[in-house]
Amino acid sequence: MNLKVIIVDDTIVYRKIVSDILAEIPGVEISGTASNGKIALARIKAIKPDLLTLDIEMPEMNGLAVLQALKAEKLDVGVIVLSNLTVRGGEMTMKALELGAFDFITKPDGPSLEENRREIKRALEPLIKAYAHRREISSILRGTHISGKSSPPQGETPVRQAVPSAVTRMNNIAVGIKAEVIGIGISTGGPNALAAMLPLLPGDINVPVLVVQHMPPVFTKSLAASLDAKSALTVKEGEDGEAIKNNVVYIAPGGRQMKVTLGANAVTKIIRITDDPPENNCKPSVDYLFRSLAHHYVGCATGIIMTGMGNDGTLGLRLMKRSGAAVIAQDETTSVVFGMPREAIEAGVVDIVAPLDKIAGEIMKTVKY
Repeated sequence: MNLKVIIVDDTIVYRKIVSDILAEIPGVEISGTASNGKIALARIKAIKPDLLTLDIEMPEMNGLAVLQALKAEKLDVGVIVLSNLTVRGGEMTMKALELGAFDFITKPDGPSLEENRREIKRALEPLIKAYAHRREISSILRGTHISGKSSPPQGETPVRQAVPSAVTRMNNIAVGIKAEVIGIGISTGGPNALAAMLPLLPGDINVPVLVVQHMPPVFTKSLAASLDAKSALTVKEGEDGEAIKNNVVYIAPGGRQMKVTLGANAVTKIIRITDDPPENNCKPSVDYLFRSLAHHYVGCATGIIMTGMGNDGTLGLRLMKRSGAAVIAQDETTSVVFGMPREAIEAGVVDIVAPLDKIAGEIMKTVKY
Protein backbone atom coordinates (compact mmCIF):
# COMPACT_ATOMS: atom_id res chain seq x y z
CA MET A 1 0.00 0.00 0.00
CA ASN A 2 1.52 3.31 -1.10
CA LEU A 3 2.25 6.26 1.19
CA LYS A 4 -0.05 9.07 0.00
CA VAL A 5 1.62 12.51 0.12
CA ILE A 6 0.34 16.05 -0.48
CA ILE A 7 2.94 18.77 -1.23
CA VAL A 8 2.14 22.16 0.32
CA ASP A 9 4.25 25.17 -0.72
CA ASP A 10 3.44 28.63 -2.02
CA THR A 11 6.38 28.48 -4.46
CA ILE A 12 5.80 26.58 -7.68
CA VAL A 13 9.52 25.81 -7.97
CA TYR A 14 9.55 23.93 -4.66
CA ARG A 15 6.30 22.13 -5.46
CA LYS A 16 7.93 20.92 -8.66
CA ILE A 17 11.23 19.93 -6.98
CA VAL A 18 9.53 17.99 -4.17
CA SER A 19 7.11 16.34 -6.62
CA ASP A 20 9.97 15.13 -8.80
CA ILE A 21 11.86 13.76 -5.79
CA LEU A 22 8.85 11.93 -4.36
CA ALA A 23 8.06 10.44 -7.76
CA GLU A 24 11.42 8.66 -7.64
CA ILE A 25 10.78 7.00 -4.24
CA PRO A 26 9.20 3.53 -4.45
CA GLY A 27 6.00 3.16 -2.47
CA VAL A 28 5.17 6.88 -2.51
CA GLU A 29 2.07 8.23 -4.26
CA ILE A 30 1.74 11.98 -4.91
CA SER A 31 -1.90 12.67 -4.08
CA GLY A 32 -1.94 16.40 -4.75
CA THR A 33 -0.37 19.79 -4.19
CA ALA A 34 -1.51 23.01 -2.52
CA SER A 35 -0.21 26.57 -2.68
CA ASN A 36 -1.40 27.62 0.79
CA GLY A 37 -2.73 26.21 4.03
CA LYS A 38 -6.42 26.76 3.30
CA ILE A 39 -6.25 24.77 0.09
CA ALA A 40 -4.17 22.12 1.85
CA LEU A 41 -6.74 21.59 4.63
CA ALA A 42 -9.55 21.15 2.11
CA ARG A 43 -7.51 18.58 0.19
CA ILE A 44 -6.46 16.75 3.34
CA LYS A 45 -10.11 16.26 4.30
CA ALA A 46 -11.00 15.08 0.80
CA ILE A 47 -7.99 12.89 0.01
CA LYS A 48 -6.99 11.72 3.52
CA PRO A 49 -3.23 11.53 2.80
CA ASP A 50 -0.71 9.83 5.05
CA LEU A 51 1.83 12.66 4.93
CA LEU A 52 2.31 16.33 4.04
CA THR A 53 5.47 18.11 3.03
CA LEU A 54 4.68 21.52 4.46
CA ASP A 55 6.19 24.92 3.85
CA ILE A 56 6.20 27.01 7.03
CA GLU A 57 6.05 30.56 5.67
CA MET A 58 3.06 30.96 3.32
CA PRO A 59 0.45 33.68 2.71
CA GLU A 60 -3.18 33.37 3.88
CA MET A 61 -2.53 30.39 6.16
CA ASN A 62 1.01 29.43 7.15
CA GLY A 63 2.36 26.03 8.13
CA LEU A 64 1.93 26.59 11.87
CA ALA A 65 -1.76 27.38 11.37
CA VAL A 66 -2.10 24.17 9.34
CA LEU A 67 -0.52 22.14 12.14
CA GLN A 68 -2.80 23.78 14.71
CA ALA A 69 -5.83 22.93 12.56
CA LEU A 70 -4.68 19.32 12.13
CA LYS A 71 -4.36 19.02 15.89
CA ALA A 72 -7.68 20.74 16.65
CA GLU A 73 -9.61 18.64 14.12
CA LYS A 74 -7.74 15.44 15.01
CA LEU A 75 -6.75 14.79 11.40
CA ASP A 76 -4.39 11.80 11.26
CA VAL A 77 -1.65 12.93 8.88
CA GLY A 78 2.11 13.17 9.33
CA VAL A 79 4.06 16.32 8.49
CA ILE A 80 7.59 16.97 7.28
CA VAL A 81 8.32 20.69 7.38
CA LEU A 82 10.36 22.61 4.82
CA SER A 83 11.91 25.61 6.53
CA ASN A 84 14.09 28.58 5.63
CA LEU A 85 17.57 28.66 7.16
CA THR A 86 16.95 31.82 9.19
CA VAL A 87 16.46 32.74 12.85
CA ARG A 88 12.74 33.19 12.19
CA GLY A 89 12.70 29.90 10.31
CA GLY A 90 14.37 28.17 13.25
CA GLU A 91 11.88 29.56 15.76
CA MET A 92 8.90 28.59 13.60
CA THR A 93 10.34 25.12 13.04
CA MET A 94 10.69 24.50 16.79
CA LYS A 95 7.06 25.49 17.17
CA ALA A 96 6.10 23.19 14.28
CA LEU A 97 7.80 20.26 15.99
CA GLU A 98 5.98 21.07 19.24
CA LEU A 99 2.73 21.00 17.26
CA GLY A 100 3.45 17.47 16.07
CA ALA A 101 5.55 17.69 12.89
CA PHE A 102 7.55 14.50 12.32
CA ASP A 103 10.74 16.33 11.35
CA PHE A 104 12.03 19.08 9.09
CA ILE A 105 14.48 19.88 6.34
CA THR A 106 15.84 23.28 5.38
CA LYS A 107 15.40 24.86 1.98
CA PRO A 108 18.85 25.16 0.41
CA ASP A 109 20.14 28.36 -1.15
CA GLY A 110 22.66 26.93 -3.59
CA PRO A 111 23.91 28.52 -6.81
CA SER A 112 21.81 26.32 -9.10
CA LEU A 113 18.40 24.67 -9.20
CA GLU A 114 19.96 21.26 -9.76
CA GLU A 115 22.23 21.60 -6.73
CA ASN A 116 19.26 22.63 -4.58
CA ARG A 117 17.30 19.65 -5.88
CA ARG A 118 20.11 17.25 -4.95
CA GLU A 119 20.35 18.73 -1.47
CA ILE A 120 16.60 18.45 -0.86
CA LYS A 121 16.59 14.85 -2.12
CA ARG A 122 19.52 13.95 0.15
CA ALA A 123 17.65 15.29 3.19
CA LEU A 124 14.06 14.39 2.31
CA GLU A 125 14.31 10.82 1.01
CA PRO A 126 15.54 9.21 4.27
CA LEU A 127 12.88 11.12 6.25
CA ILE A 128 10.13 9.83 3.97
CA LYS A 129 11.39 6.27 4.47
CA ALA A 130 11.74 6.81 8.23
CA TYR A 131 8.18 8.11 8.46
CA ALA A 132 6.86 5.13 6.48
CA HIS A 133 8.76 2.77 8.77
CA ARG A 134 7.51 4.50 11.92
CA ARG A 135 3.96 4.35 10.59
CA GLU A 136 4.37 0.63 10.02
CA ILE A 137 5.59 0.10 13.59
CA SER A 138 2.67 2.12 14.92
CA SER A 139 0.21 0.00 12.95
CA ILE A 140 1.81 -3.17 14.35
CA LEU A 141 1.51 -1.85 17.91
CA ARG A 142 -2.15 -1.00 17.24
CA GLY A 143 -2.74 -4.41 15.70
CA THR A 144 -3.65 -2.91 12.32
CA HIS A 145 -0.53 -3.80 10.34
CA ILE A 146 -0.88 -3.83 6.56
CA SER A 147 1.95 -5.43 4.59
CA GLY A 148 3.62 -3.89 1.59
CA LYS A 149 5.13 -0.80 3.22
CA SER A 150 8.48 0.62 2.20
CA SER A 151 11.71 -0.86 3.51
CA PRO A 152 13.33 0.51 6.69
CA PRO A 153 15.52 3.63 6.35
CA GLN A 154 19.29 3.38 6.42
CA GLY A 155 20.41 2.45 9.93
CA GLU A 156 17.22 0.51 10.64
CA THR A 157 16.73 -3.24 10.52
CA PRO A 158 13.40 -4.89 9.69
CA VAL A 159 10.61 -4.55 12.23
CA ARG A 160 10.86 -6.85 15.19
CA GLN A 161 8.78 -7.03 18.33
CA ALA A 162 9.09 -3.68 20.07
CA VAL A 163 11.00 -3.37 23.33
CA PRO A 164 8.37 -3.29 26.12
CA SER A 165 7.67 0.12 27.69
CA ALA A 166 9.52 -0.77 30.88
CA VAL A 167 13.13 -0.40 31.97
CA THR A 168 15.27 -3.30 30.74
CA ARG A 169 18.63 -3.83 32.44
CA MET A 170 21.19 -5.32 30.07
CA ASN A 171 23.85 -5.56 32.80
CA ASN A 172 24.43 -4.21 36.31
CA ILE A 173 27.56 -2.13 35.83
CA ALA A 174 25.54 1.09 35.61
CA VAL A 175 24.30 0.65 39.18
CA GLY A 176 27.70 1.54 40.64
CA ILE A 177 28.46 4.54 38.39
CA LYS A 178 28.54 7.99 39.94
CA ALA A 179 28.63 10.24 36.92
CA GLU A 180 30.15 13.71 36.80
CA VAL A 181 28.84 14.43 33.30
CA ILE A 182 25.89 13.40 31.12
CA GLY A 183 26.31 13.08 27.34
CA ILE A 184 23.28 12.81 25.07
CA GLY A 185 23.18 11.88 21.37
CA ILE A 186 19.89 12.34 19.50
CA SER A 187 18.52 13.01 16.03
CA THR A 188 15.15 12.49 14.30
CA GLY A 189 12.38 13.16 16.82
CA GLY A 190 14.92 14.73 19.15
CA PRO A 191 13.46 18.18 19.93
CA ASN A 192 10.22 16.74 21.28
CA ALA A 193 12.03 13.92 23.10
CA LEU A 194 14.36 16.41 24.77
CA ALA A 195 11.40 18.66 25.61
CA ALA A 196 9.79 15.69 27.38
CA MET A 197 12.90 14.38 29.13
CA LEU A 198 14.98 17.40 30.24
CA PRO A 199 12.22 19.01 32.37
CA LEU A 200 12.16 15.80 34.42
CA LEU A 201 15.74 16.47 35.57
CA PRO A 202 16.08 18.68 38.70
CA GLY A 203 17.73 22.08 38.45
CA ASP A 204 20.34 21.03 41.01
CA ILE A 205 21.45 17.79 39.35
CA ASN A 206 25.04 19.01 40.01
CA VAL A 207 26.55 17.74 36.77
CA PRO A 208 26.77 19.30 33.29
CA VAL A 209 24.78 17.85 30.38
CA LEU A 210 26.23 17.94 26.86
CA VAL A 211 23.91 17.29 23.91
CA VAL A 212 24.46 16.61 20.23
CA GLN A 213 21.18 17.01 18.33
CA HIS A 214 21.63 16.64 14.58
CA MET A 215 20.55 20.07 13.30
CA PRO A 216 21.75 22.74 10.87
CA PRO A 217 23.19 26.11 11.94
CA VAL A 218 20.82 28.65 13.56
CA PHE A 219 18.27 25.99 14.52
CA THR A 220 20.20 24.78 17.58
CA LYS A 221 20.01 28.26 19.11
CA SER A 222 16.21 28.17 18.73
CA LEU A 223 16.19 24.66 20.19
CA ALA A 224 18.24 25.76 23.20
CA ALA A 225 15.93 28.74 23.85
CA SER A 226 12.85 26.51 23.60
CA LEU A 227 14.28 23.90 25.99
CA ASP A 228 15.55 26.54 28.42
CA ALA A 229 12.01 27.84 28.83
CA LYS A 230 10.77 24.35 29.76
CA SER A 231 13.61 23.09 31.97
CA ALA A 232 14.78 23.80 35.52
CA LEU A 233 18.32 23.49 34.15
CA THR A 234 19.92 26.28 32.13
CA VAL A 235 19.99 25.30 28.45
CA LYS A 236 22.25 27.08 25.97
CA GLU A 237 24.37 26.58 22.88
CA GLY A 238 27.92 25.59 23.71
CA GLU A 239 30.51 28.34 23.15
CA ASP A 240 34.14 27.82 22.30
CA GLY A 241 36.43 28.11 25.33
CA GLU A 242 33.75 28.35 28.02
CA ALA A 243 34.31 26.47 31.26
CA ILE A 244 31.88 23.61 31.78
CA LYS A 245 29.54 24.23 34.72
CA ASN A 246 27.17 22.01 36.64
CA ASN A 247 23.41 22.37 36.12
CA VAL A 248 23.88 23.63 32.56
CA VAL A 249 22.81 21.83 29.38
CA TYR A 250 25.13 22.61 26.45
CA ILE A 251 23.71 22.06 22.94
CA ALA A 252 26.29 21.54 20.18
CA PRO A 253 25.92 24.36 17.62
CA GLY A 254 24.49 23.21 14.29
CA GLY A 255 27.08 22.81 11.55
CA ARG A 256 29.98 22.67 14.05
CA GLN A 257 31.64 19.97 16.17
CA MET A 258 31.67 20.11 19.98
CA LYS A 259 34.07 18.36 22.34
CA VAL A 260 35.42 18.58 25.89
CA THR A 261 39.07 19.35 26.55
CA LEU A 262 41.23 20.79 29.33
CA GLY A 263 41.80 24.50 29.78
CA ALA A 264 45.15 26.28 30.13
CA ASN A 265 45.45 25.25 33.78
CA ALA A 266 45.17 21.55 32.77
CA VAL A 267 42.42 21.12 35.38
CA THR A 268 39.32 23.02 34.27
CA LYS A 269 37.29 21.27 31.60
CA ILE A 270 36.19 23.52 28.76
CA ILE A 271 34.14 23.26 25.58
CA ARG A 272 35.81 23.44 22.21
CA ILE A 273 33.73 24.24 19.12
CA THR A 274 35.56 23.26 15.93
CA ASP A 275 35.15 23.06 12.18
CA ASP A 276 36.52 19.51 12.04
CA PRO A 277 35.00 17.39 9.26
CA PRO A 278 31.64 15.61 9.59
CA GLU A 279 31.59 12.11 11.05
CA ASN A 280 28.91 9.61 9.98
CA ASN A 281 27.80 12.42 7.64
CA CYS A 282 26.94 14.44 10.76
CA LYS A 283 28.13 17.83 11.95
CA PRO A 284 27.71 18.02 14.89
CA SER A 285 28.49 14.34 15.50
CA VAL A 286 27.66 12.32 18.60
CA ASP A 287 30.78 10.16 18.21
CA TYR A 288 32.94 13.30 18.17
CA LEU A 289 31.55 14.47 21.52
CA PHE A 290 31.44 11.03 23.15
CA ARG A 291 35.12 10.34 22.36
CA SER A 292 36.10 13.40 24.36
CA LEU A 293 33.87 12.35 27.27
CA ALA A 294 35.52 8.92 27.28
CA HIS A 295 38.94 10.57 27.52
CA HIS A 296 38.21 13.28 30.11
CA TYR A 297 35.63 11.57 32.35
CA VAL A 298 37.09 8.11 32.95
CA GLY A 299 34.77 6.02 35.12
CA CYS A 300 32.45 8.93 35.88
CA ALA A 301 30.21 9.55 32.85
CA THR A 302 26.76 8.54 31.64
CA GLY A 303 26.05 8.30 27.93
CA ILE A 304 22.50 8.50 26.57
CA ILE A 305 21.55 7.47 23.02
CA MET A 306 18.07 8.45 21.90
CA THR A 307 15.75 8.52 18.90
CA GLY A 308 17.41 9.00 15.51
CA MET A 309 18.44 7.54 12.17
CA GLY A 310 21.77 5.89 11.47
CA ASN A 311 24.54 4.78 13.83
CA ASP A 312 26.17 8.00 15.02
CA GLY A 313 27.14 7.56 18.67
CA THR A 314 27.79 3.82 18.76
CA LEU A 315 31.57 4.04 18.37
CA GLY A 316 31.74 6.85 20.91
CA LEU A 317 29.68 4.83 23.36
CA ARG A 318 32.01 1.86 22.86
CA LEU A 319 34.90 4.06 24.01
CA MET A 320 32.87 5.42 26.91
CA LYS A 321 32.08 1.85 28.04
CA ARG A 322 35.78 0.98 27.95
CA SER A 323 36.34 4.00 30.20
CA GLY A 324 33.75 2.75 32.71
CA ALA A 325 30.72 4.80 31.68
CA ALA A 326 27.07 3.86 32.15
CA VAL A 327 25.00 3.81 28.95
CA ILE A 328 21.25 4.28 28.62
CA ALA A 329 19.29 3.83 25.37
CA GLN A 330 15.76 4.94 24.54
CA ASP A 331 13.44 2.05 23.77
CA GLU A 332 11.84 1.26 20.42
CA THR A 333 8.25 1.98 21.39
CA THR A 334 8.94 5.62 22.32
CA SER A 335 11.60 6.35 19.66
CA VAL A 336 10.41 8.15 16.54
CA VAL A 337 13.22 6.29 14.74
CA PHE A 338 15.01 3.44 16.52
CA GLY A 339 18.18 3.43 14.39
CA MET A 340 20.69 5.04 16.76
CA PRO A 341 19.53 3.25 19.94
CA ARG A 342 19.24 -0.09 18.12
CA GLU A 343 22.79 0.14 16.77
CA ALA A 344 24.17 0.76 20.26
CA ILE A 345 22.08 -2.03 21.81
CA GLU A 346 23.14 -4.54 19.16
CA ALA A 347 26.79 -3.49 19.62
CA GLY A 348 26.51 -4.60 23.25
CA VAL A 349 27.42 -1.21 24.77
CA VAL A 350 24.09 -0.42 26.48
CA ASP A 351 23.39 -1.07 30.16
CA ILE A 352 19.79 0.10 30.35
CA VAL A 353 16.97 0.36 27.79
CA ALA A 354 14.20 2.69 28.95
CA PRO A 355 11.10 4.40 27.57
CA LEU A 356 11.27 8.17 27.20
CA ASP A 357 9.44 8.94 30.44
CA LYS A 358 11.84 6.76 32.46
CA ILE A 359 15.16 8.01 31.08
CA ALA A 360 15.49 10.95 33.49
CA GLY A 361 14.94 8.64 36.45
CA GLU A 362 17.62 6.26 35.21
CA ILE A 363 20.02 9.18 34.71
CA MET A 364 19.46 10.28 38.30
CA LYS A 365 20.49 6.85 39.57
CA THR A 366 23.94 7.35 38.00
CA VAL A 367 24.80 10.84 39.28
CA LYS A 368 26.10 12.16 42.59
CA TYR A 369 22.87 13.69 43.83
